[in-house]
Amino acid sequence: MKKKISLLLFLLVITISTSVLAAVPSSVTMEIVENNTCSIPLSENSTLEKEIVDSDLNNHQVTIQLRLENNETDFIPTGELMLVIDSSSSMNTEVSDGTTRKDLVLNSANSLVESLLELNSSTLKIGVVTFSSSTTPSEMGTEKDAQLVSDFTNNLDDLKTKISSIEGTGAYTDLDAGLKLAKSSFSEDDSNKYIIVLTDGVPNMNVGNSDLVSIDALTTVINTTKETLLSLDGIEVISVLTGIENEDANVRTDGETSITYGQVIEGVFGTEEEPTIGKFYNISDAEIETTIKESIYSDLVPISKTLTNLTIVDYFPPEIIENFEFAYVEGTDLSNISTTIDPETGCIIWNVAELSAGEVLTVKYTLTLKDEFDENIIGEILNTNLKLDVVYIDPDGKDQTKTSEESPKIRLNEIPVEEPPKQEEPPKDDTVAPEPLPNTGAPIIIGIISIITIATIFFAKKYKNLNF
Repeated sequence: MKKKISLLLFLLVITISTSVLAAVPSSVTMEIVENNTCSIPLSENSTLEKEIVDSDLNNHQVTIQLRLENNETDFIPTGELMLVIDSSSSMNTEVSDGTTRKDLVLNSANSLVESLLELNSSTLKIGVVTFSSSTTPSEMGTEKDAQLVSDFTNNLDDLKTKISSIEGTGAYTDLDAGLKLAKSSFSEDDSNKYIIVLTDGVPNMNVGNSDLVSIDALTTVINTTKETLLSLDGIEVISVLTGIENEDANVRTDGETSITYGQVIEGVFGTEEEPTIGKFYNISDAEIETTIKESIYSDLVPISKTLTNLTIVDYFPPEIIENFEFAYVEGTDLSNISTTIDPETGCIIWNVAELSAGEVLTVKYTLTLKDEFDENIIGEILNTNLKLDVVYIDPDGKDQTKTSEESPKIRLNEIPVEEPPKQEEPPKDDTVAPEPLPNTGAPIIIGIISIITIATIFFAKKYKNLNF
């Protein structure tokens, strides 16, 4: 019995001593060393950015955002636009099933006007001029070959009514008169100015020239009309010519000299590849609606500020993949994106079919330190990303590839173990003791050991036969 008590006391001393001297497990804190915003310009006002947008450092977590922003502004036409429409009698030609060329041109013009004013009815105004030849013979080849159907306005109903009322009356085509009237109708301010010519025949007279017979007169028509077109410098001009089925046919013949439709067309308008001014469409009657309603609209409204076929590849360093949990933040745009980090390539891939002007898309994910991690990374500056790549098609239709190795940075710092505070020594006792008193050491350990020793001696005296 006595031996058992001594053994228990000895074990108690060892247990208490061991628990006091054991090392406290080390722990770490997280800090953001640099929140470098990785910014890749995609176009003049569009970017791909990556940065830390939130953090919970107590739980060793950061939230990183990928942000796609197309800050471009879709262009819309503003200012003054004049429709210069052929009203010669040939416009009454039936092209299909009771539909005349005039029907196709005027209906398409109304659709174009409606689309443009629907897009911008505040700072765009549209006017209408017609041209052919005067019904009064003495006024043919004068400025009266053209009429102002509508001054510039943004009243859609009024414009459509006036366009629809245009009659094909004059027998000939004085484009020169129509262009000169359109030019003189513009204001003198510095707003954008446009002229759209819709005609179904080559010009055969000009202001000051009504000769319909001689080659010289037709040559004058060609040269004068071309000069008038060139005088429209500073005005965006789009010309549409239809109704010419055989460009090799002669327009006028004088003895052995003749001029073909093709020669007049090229002499006045140039070619589609090299127009005299602006843009030139030489089309068939079947193409009238598509050209006016779609092609001209696209010329006037180059909406394509959209970025397409974007593939964003976000690469992670091995130390991040191995030591941090990856998770997307709920509520972000996660369409067409990798569900996890690919273990082979160490990346996530985000595919975006289109990023329209004014559109912003984001993806957020968290990196959280694992419970078990490599302690060798403590104290090291860690890049949260290895690099960021993006391939896409820009608004001009060109393939682009860009990359950045800029990365937000974090660091884990070890929290030093705090030693227990030392107890203050008791006041010095000058009393002379018969035996020198032991010096105080580690108060807790020595105190415990002293108590146990005294108890042991007490029991030893009580049980005289106990051997140590």
